[in-house]
Amino acid sequence: MKGETVVNTVCASHCGGNCLLRVHVKDGVITRVETDNGPEPNQLRGCGRGRALKQRVYGDNRILYPMKRVGERGEGKFERISWDEALDKVASEITRIRDTYGSLSILYLPMAGDLGTVHTVMTGHRLLALAGGYSTWWGTTSFQGGIMSEYYTYGHFYCSNSRDNLLDSRLIIAWGWDPAKTIQGTNSTWVLAQAKERGIRIVALDPMYNDTAAAFADEWIPIKPGTDTAMLVAMAYVMIEENLHDQKFLDTYTVGFDKFRKYVMGEEDGVPKTPAWASPITGVPAETIQRLAREYATTKPAALMPGIGPGRTAFGEQFHRAASTLAAMTGNIGIRGGDAAGRAWVSVVGGYPYKVHMGGGLQFKANPMEDYKTADGVPLGYVHPRVHYTKIADAILTGKAGGYPADYKMAFILNCNYINALPNTNKTVRALKELEFVAVAEQVTTATTRYADIILPTSTYVEREDIVPGAVNGYYGFQNKAIEPVGESKPQNEIGKLLAERLGIEDYDTMTEEERLRWVAKKAQIPNYEEFKKKAIHWLDREGPYVAFEKQIKDPENNPFPTPSGKIEIFSQRLADMNKPNLPPIPKYIETWESPNDPLAETYPLQLVTPHDRRRSNAQFDAFPWLREQSPHGVALSTADARARGIQHGDMVRVFNDRGETQVPANVTNRIMPGVASLSEGAWYEPDETGVDKAGHANILTKDEPSPGGAYAYNTVLVQIEKI
Repeated sequence: MKGETVVNTVCASHCGGNCLLRVHVKDGVITRVETDNGPEPNQLRGCGRGRALKQRVYGDNRILYPMKRVGERGEGKFERISWDEALDKVASEITRIRDTYGSLSILYLPMAGDLGTVHTVMTGHRLLALAGGYSTWWGTTSFQGGIMSEYYTYGHFYCSNSRDNLLDSRLIIAWGWDPAKTIQGTNSTWVLAQAKERGIRIVALDPMYNDTAAAFADEWIPIKPGTDTAMLVAMAYVMIEENLHDQKFLDTYTVGFDKFRKYVMGEEDGVPKTPAWASPITGVPAETIQRLAREYATTKPAALMPGIGPGRTAFGEQFHRAASTLAAMTGNIGIRGGDAAGRAWVSVVGGYPYKVHMGGGLQFKANPMEDYKTADGVPLGYVHPRVHYTKIADAILTGKAGGYPADYKMAFILNCNYINALPNTNKTVRALKELEFVAVAEQVTTATTRYADIILPTSTYVEREDIVPGAVNGYYGFQNKAIEPVGESKPQNEIGKLLAERLGIEDYDTMTEEERLRWVAKKAQIPNYEEFKKKAIHWLDREGPYVAFEKQIKDPENNPFPTPSGKIEIFSQRLADMNKPNLPPIPKYIETWESPNDPLAETYPLQLVTPHDRRRSNAQFDAFPWLREQSPHGVALSTADARARGIQHGDMVRVFNDRGETQVPANVTNRIMPGVASLSEGAWYEPDETGVDKAGHANILTKDEPSPGGAYAYNTVLVQIEKI
């Protein structure tokens, strides 16, 4: 249009994708958003979430100015204040609480939000470390089970091949993996479409006939939530019993298969893990388990793609460890067309081995309150005195008397809709009401901002500049500033600098934003910074697909795995040394709490899963009218389960258990197993005066208990559903 300019930028809103957007601007206002229209094969096309950007920037819920609470905490009553007043208040509260109660009483509660390298959660980490120290959390909410498994099996987190590697496969097993909804690397579905056109067989396993299965799969195998490890172990039984496993690969590249074999064959506990054993546990027919085992073992190369959903269960790390073990048993690690089966949901924490990762643009500063040596006898990620994120609310409520390291008095929340993101929402609400001070830095009003004392408005990625790695696809994206910040919003790193000044910190960041970005680009080995900014994409040089552990497989003598043994560790001595029965040194099936066999199932007979949704990325985008129209929210349950309850499609229902209740329309469908219900996570918590949620908010139902390895059990939930 006449008078418009087009600004290239990259959307990186925590869906695992990093897509090129072409932002049209006229008179300083965004008029429309297009996506990549460049030449194939390197188009990076955005989805509806990124293309609804206008509604994020200009929506009615955008926070335009600093605000302070004037009603009771949780009422959502605020008044506008100046930046000086807001920053002075936050800085003075940090100082007061530190000096009165000690640094550990200050909680920093971030999440990733919009991904980047400069304007990130490192802001608060560095600021509070320089201010004397703080308390924070451990355990990656998205895929702690996956990264824990990768670390103890392979020695690091970079276990994913680039997506184009799938085109060299002969078989793709999408196990709890639904990139048609959740992106999981830009162009994942485009690659699957090409694979389907080439006749590559695709098998999908999931309690739901998800969109990826519907669009691409040759076969859908429904499986009960929390039982995936049992099926994987039974597949291993078939391979061993029929001598289909790659013993040469196991002897050359792994340690501990003999111990795993004894468990699988029943020599350890007297229970052979046969398909007949696994079938009643999983709901999958024994002959189907046997057939898939044979197919995976004899079709090479084959890619087992474990999504993160099965790992978000009570013993989720066992699913990921078992998947990697099967990848080793079939010799599919480190080869074109195979996959190490770490986790198919990749991000800048695992995947392509970038030189600069998320948050790598601001120098890390050690928290003086923490011991960064992983403590003996605890899972990966624990740093004393951190608290697992699922237990933060409990820690606030009980403090030292409850066995936690401190009595917590303040929370600084950045890039995190904490109330929405963590399990057992009712407990989280009670906890936030107990704190003396809560500061929230956020772009839009959320369930969490209602509980703030001070709200600091942050800018979106089109109102500042940043650099972001491109998940698994081998490129960096530049987030160009397309418009001036709306209202008085500011970038995170600028907020960090302003708070640092008030706290008397002189070395928070000595660079300007432009200097910092050029430093990141140099560190990332991007040769032409100006060209990078103009195009917004810089592809890294590589010949063909990137294959994780290719060097280790081709030349193991000179390229050992970064594990204590130098090999893939099916048996981990580090886990054995922890001596934790529910965190065994070999992968094992362990029945979850709140399984169908739990006595609680008599009252709450439906297993609930809480997958990601097409219209949201975690809690982001939920308020956008365009996306709400595209993808109405509801709880899915089978026709049989609905009929038994007198429920018809579209009826309002209550979904409830002992932890809470939410109300939402019913989506009656044959695309889900009987006995299972599905309520997508991320809908913004909207309680009525009695505490009943009216928005279909899933975490009011989930349990605030991590797995032994730190996985979040979002998919280990029993509920009942009744028509209202």
